[in-house]
Amino acid sequence: MTVAPAGFEWVARLGDVPAGMLLAVRSAAGHEICLANHDGDVSAVQDRCTHQAFPLSVGELLPDGTIQCAWHGARFDGETGCVCEGPATEPVPVYEVLVLNDDVYVKVANR
Repeated sequence: MTVAPAGFEWVARLGDVPAGMLLAVRSAAGHEICLANHDGDVSAVQDRCTHQAFPLSVGELLPDGTIQCAWHGARFDGETGCVCEGPATEPVPVYEVLVLNDDVYVKVANR
C-alpha cells in the first residue's frame, strides 16, 4: 500500500469497485462513503441520500454517471453531489478521491 498525502485515508482496492458499480465503505473515523466507478473514474459521496437518509450504495450507478437512490429514485451527480432529479432537494456531500497504485483513498479531514 502506498502512503497517501495528509488528510487522505485508504478505503478500498480499485478492484473492489469495478466500472459501473457502487461500493459502500467506512473510513476509520466512521464516515460512511459510497464509491462510484464511472468508466474508470472513481468518485465518492456520503453514503446517505439527502431525501430520507437511505444508503446510496444500494442504489444504481447510471450510464451518465449519476447515482440513483433505490428508495425513492432521487438522482445525484457522482462527481459534484448536485441533485439531478428529486425528490431530494439538497446535494449530497462529496469526498476528494485519490487512486494510487490500485489503492483508493478519500480525503476525510475537516468533515
